Amino acid sequence: MSVELDVFVVNTTIMDEEVYQLWLDGYTVNDAVKVRMEGGVLEGCEASAEVLHSDTMDQYRTFQMCERLLHSPIKLANQLLFQISPHRQAMLIERYYAFDSVFVREVLGKKLSKGTKKDLDDVSAKTGVTLKSCRRQFDNFKRVFKVVEELKGPLVENIRQHFLLSDKLARDYAAIVFFANNRFETGKKKLHYLTFQDFAFCAGQLISNWTVGALGESLFVFSDNMVEDMDVDLEKEFLQDLKELKILITDRDLLDQHKSLVCTALRGKTKAFNEMEANFKNLSRGLVNIAAKLTNTKEVRDFFIDLVEKFIEPCRSDKWTAGDMRLYLTHYTNSAHILDTFKHQVVWDRYMGVIKSCILKMYHD
Repeated sequence: MSVELDVFVVNTTIMDEEVYQLWLDGYTVNDAVKVRMEGGVLEGCEASAEVLHSDTMDQYRTFQMCERLLHSPIKLANQLLFQISPHRQAMLIERYYAFDSVFVREVLGKKLSKGTKKDLDDVSAKTGVTLKSCRRQFDNFKRVFKVVEELKGPLVENIRQHFLLSDKLARDYAAIVFFANNRFETGKKKLHYLTFQDFAFCAGQLISNWTVGALGESLFVFSDNMVEDMDVDLEKEFLQDLKELKILITDRDLLDQHKSLVCTALRGKTKAFNEMEANFKNLSRGLVNIAAKLTNTKEVRDFFIDLVEKFIEPCRSDKWTAGDMRLYLTHYTNSAHILDTFKHQVVWDRYMGVIKSCILKMYHD
């Protein structure tokens, strides 16, 4: 009697997420096997250590074969060599482009060049991240930077579409690209207390408010060069306009009026009032001078160190709380609108909106 059978053959690529993470973290096959055994992977099954070693090695080979596709994630979705579900593809991509916060903190703002890559041995020793993982993360930063450098349109969206990353990770990469392009100083000792996420938040504020792209979609009709760099470069015309704010500190009557308005609004609302009143002119000069010098490339690089030295440190030494800082900056910003002879409110608000947000994020009381 003949029997008919329907045969269905599948070729789903088996990938263990734990082994994938060990591979990403730079573990050798032998070290990965050791970690898996210590985790109890052989408990409850009859497999031997040799079988586990063979399985680990086989998966490592698969990951290495997939790596060239991960360099261009869209290719991973369109290839036929590996049968990988969309959900698993998303996991592979997201984890491949994930990075260690201690590592990115060390290279943030540095040029993504061969010179920086040569220093990764020292970064690995300092952070405890394996050299292999450091190189993967650095190469990812450089790859994303190079791709988006040639693209038009919003930075975060370009990263998300071309590398298929989650919104959160795409925004983090946008911050890395933005810092690398503008070469912001982040390595000085006075900035060591700030985390990558502190800087990433500030990058988001700068991108959203001070770049060419911050002015709206109408810019897409302008020249190609302007559109290409719209979310990466600070808008030159805005930086030039910031020089007009110097009148707030060079005109003595205006400076005195501004101080009077702010102090009237603050009196009785904070224990730090006396210090705020005594230091008003120095603090105002600090913030306005930062604005006026941003047309200079070096001053742009020193933006964060200037915020710390000229504003945050004086306030911290006077023991301001985060609430004091918010209260002061709110009234300092709003009071300028009441000054009759001050005609630069739009530029002022655009500047102080970012300054206030960044200082509040950076002020760890």
